[in-house]
Amino acid sequence: MRRISVDIGGTFTDCFFVWDDHYIDAKALTTHHNLALGFNEALDLACQRAGLDRATVLSEVDSVRYATTLGTNALIERKGPKVAAIVTHGFEDTIPLSRGRGYGEGLDDSMQQNLPAAERPEPLVPRSMIRSIKERVNSAGKVVVPLDPEDVRKTVRDLVNAGAEAIVVSLVNATENPSHELAVQEIILDEFPAHELGAIPVLLGHQVSGRKGEYVRSTSTIIDGFLHEIMFHALTQLSNNLREFGYDKPMLVIHNSGGMAQMNSTDALQTIHSGPIAGVGAAEHLSTETGLGHVISTDMGGTSFDIGLVPEGGVKHYDFLPTIDRWLVSVPMVHLDTLGAGGGSVASYDRIYNAIKVGPESAGSNPGPACYDRGGVRPTVTDADLLLGYLDPDNYANGYIKLNPKRAEFAIEETLCDPLDLDVVEVCRIIKDSVDEQMAIGIGKELRVRGYLPEDFTMLAYGGNGPLHACGIARHAGIKRVLAPPFSSVFSACGAGNMKQLHFHERGVHVTMYNATSRALYEDYEEFNSIVAELEARGREDLVRQGFPAADVKHRLELDMRYGNQLLTQAVALNDLTRMNGVGDVLAMIRVFGDVYSHRFGASSAAPEAGIRCNTIRVASYVDGDVVNFESLDSGGTRTAPVPVSHRPVHFIGHEAPLETPVFDQSVLTADSVIPGPAIVTTENTTFLVEPGWRLEPTGQGAVWFLQD
Repeated sequence: MRRISVDIGGTFTDCFFVWDDHYIDAKALTTHHNLALGFNEALDLACQRAGLDRATVLSEVDSVRYATTLGTNALIERKGPKVAAIVTHGFEDTIPLSRGRGYGEGLDDSMQQNLPAAERPEPLVPRSMIRSIKERVNSAGKVVVPLDPEDVRKTVRDLVNAGAEAIVVSLVNATENPSHELAVQEIILDEFPAHELGAIPVLLGHQVSGRKGEYVRSTSTIIDGFLHEIMFHALTQLSNNLREFGYDKPMLVIHNSGGMAQMNSTDALQTIHSGPIAGVGAAEHLSTETGLGHVISTDMGGTSFDIGLVPEGGVKHYDFLPTIDRWLVSVPMVHLDTLGAGGGSVASYDRIYNAIKVGPESAGSNPGPACYDRGGVRPTVTDADLLLGYLDPDNYANGYIKLNPKRAEFAIEETLCDPLDLDVVEVCRIIKDSVDEQMAIGIGKELRVRGYLPEDFTMLAYGGNGPLHACGIARHAGIKRVLAPPFSSVFSACGAGNMKQLHFHERGVHVTMYNATSRALYEDYEEFNSIVAELEARGREDLVRQGFPAADVKHRLELDMRYGNQLLTQAVALNDLTRMNGVGDVLAMIRVFGDVYSHRFGASSAAPEAGIRCNTIRVASYVDGDVVNFESLDSGGTRTAPVPVSHRPVHFIGHEAPLETPVFDQSVLTADSVIPGPAIVTTENTTFLVEPGWRLEPTGQGAVWFLQD
């Protein structure tokens, strides 16, 4: 196996390089103006460690996989083309009106409790760029009002004259009958052929999302249209860079569904949060291979802190109506909770509460924290970590970045010490403890809202800053076992290397599995099976188009089910059932739904007497591939405390005076070592901080346990 996996984050570009039996990790600063430059720098460092040159590697690797937060950043910054929307006559205000309280989506809990004070998000498609056409398809897919081609032509010309740079077509009930959306696309391409300079991207709602719901399908397609051009140019830039150095295979892009595909089978919407979700995939794989049990994955990088949940058995949680930025969308996406807390999170003075606020704003990679000495003037978490003694200014990121303590001290004094009347060290302690507490609160909320207790979970701490803050986060969260996994600083990139090529296809349906009024079970097996067969065929076509034999394609059937008229819908994976051939299969599907529902909400919460309905039929089509193998995390035998390379005074939470702390290099991370806290272990890509009351126990393959004494 020879492959390159890259996670392009807001601050660092992480590279995980597999060359036969060698696993190599490397990092470089993200170059936002040209992502290929940061990739080349990270890859060159990995090649240097492997004793190879870039051209040789790119000409011989099996695949190059990209995960990126570029789409996320573009949404936050509202950098995108002028998007127009074509809708059914009479539905012009569906998009701007949202769903009643929809303008609260994407806000934090405190703002959702005070919606009258909330502000609507700036629309990606202003009302002036929404046009309607005279047509109508009913809920059964029957054409009620035929499409008028001349009306469509006039509407399209008006939008182009108004400056439209991308057109979204989202018509009522197009999932039941897409003929009108397809006809609109044909007319647009006839007016503005793809080979001419006037051509603009056209995105159809039924192709982006196959589920019912006009608003969420429209918002999904609008976000896809908004990001389409940005992602196309950025990924093409990366692809051209690969070809320039001899890579002649299709580039693979990680999806937020937990899979990946070639560029020609990827929607821009599918790239949102793809980097952190690759980390959740790696956590799932590690849990399955090593029997870790319940795992909470935490990725603390330079910009954000991402939380993923992997219960025992290695099953990820999915969001089938996730919120992206401020909009509800209808795409299957691995569940992820993201906090604005990372090494680059800016610490600011809150005048109202006379306190320090950390995040969500980040200094990013340019200019970065003040201590990077690249022009940053605002204090960050990394500046506080440096002044508390956790970081080695001459050996940060393997010496790639020289840290300047004077810059960090100046930024903190000017911004925070003067208004708070505190010394620098005390302010740094507050910053460190505040950001740890924020992340712990996020973990606790994520677990308890799903019925879990933090003490039953092992916390995976990865990302460039994960092992540095692991003990502090765990202390606040009440977690006693923390594992820094193998290749922890680039764990999300490692997860990208394990992804399967996978596609989801789904269709909204009205299937009554059990009718409570007539006490009858569903009997139209042919209709149900025909929908499943159609979705399987679409998934198989996607993968065959990417070069896989049809015989290698596997399918997994999933249903969105609910009791009666409940608003809550539960996704159910039917691993052994792919068709409905009799009453036994219907009862088996109902039984799986009941088990999943009862496990999540309690045995007494199931209500089959209200009836059982299925709203969505979904098929996951995938092809298995080679994966990175993780060894057992158990390591017996006698452990001894190694000899430190130096000592330095370090400030810890709960200790007024600095503690003389032993400092180790990465040579001590062997299975026969135990490192009691307080201690610091500095490696090429990250720093392990062992707080008082904790101990460090490395394993054989590079994983490291933080255990509470």
